[in-house]
Amino acid sequence: MSDKDGKSKDGQIASNRRAFHDFFIDDKVEAGIVLLGPEVKSVRAHHVSLAEAHAEIREGEVWLIGMHVRPYEATGHQALDPLRPRKLLLTRSEIRRLDRQVRQKGYTLVPLRMFFGASGYAKVELGLARGKRQYDKREAIAERDAQRRDERAVREHERRRERGGDP
Repeated sequence: MSDKDGKSKDGQIASNRRAFHDFFIDDKVEAGIVLLGPEVKSVRAHHVSLAEAHAEIREGEVWLIGMHVRPYEATGHQALDPLRPRKLLLTRSEIRRLDRQVRQKGYTLVPLRMFFGASGYAKVELGLARGKRQYDKREAIAERDAQRRDERAVREHERRRERGGDP
């Protein structure tokens, strides 16, 4: 879903496709993000990477760690650290619920995508994730390959029938 400029129409800025490969996503939550002026300009230009990012709960606040926001070139003042921790905005009840779940064995908070909400503010979709084992990843790849093979066979069968070949 992108237009001719390569920018998505639904306001999506960046996505973390790797998260779906490495984790089982059990729950999703939407959070606002605190950005400084030059960072907002970089985010609007889609100069963001969520690849190595994760979220942590510290002292009742949620922080996004490891998200890279490329420094905005046209800024007049000192450039900010592109990997600085950024505060996420959630309600107290959401933070408590996520904290309880993260304390369970094997759960972590992973950013899935960053987008502009209806209000025009930047938002981050966090996923409550459990790590996949290597055999889970192989199983998912095998299922995807089998589905592609089946779809290809159906398309071939329909093409033959259209040409007047096999029934």
